[in-house]
Amino acid sequence: MSKALKVTFLIHAIVALLLGAPLLLGPGHFLPLLGWLVVDSMLSRVLGAALLALAWSSWRGWQATEKAQVTTLLELEAIFTTLAAIGLLRELVVSYFPVIYWVLFAVLTIFTVIWIFFRFKK
Repeated sequence: MSKALKVTFLIHAIVALLLGAPLLLGPGHFLPLLGWLVVDSMLSRVLGAALLALAWSSWRGWQATEKAQVTTLLELEAIFTTLAAIGLLRELVVSYFPVIYWVLFAVLTIFTVIWIFFRFKK
């Protein structure tokens, strides 16, 4: 596995952990700090749990030594970030949202491109 991919897994693990933990533990306090207009605490906690699971999978990707394991994790990460970016973009084009929503879309899109690049890199 390339050093760039290892670094990407580590960065993604940290980002997912830093966003997932507060979403799981206290979305009503965390999301308004980011400019979220409406907070659904139940779905926010589910998203927090999903992000923490992705943080764990990225951590495992960082530690992985077998190509098959890395490939599976890359596919998981790519599918999640792609679907999340598409779902978010659908909402962004039909309504006005603060800049933080566009930043989230940009981060998801960047990770999508990175995961897909590494998945198909020879």
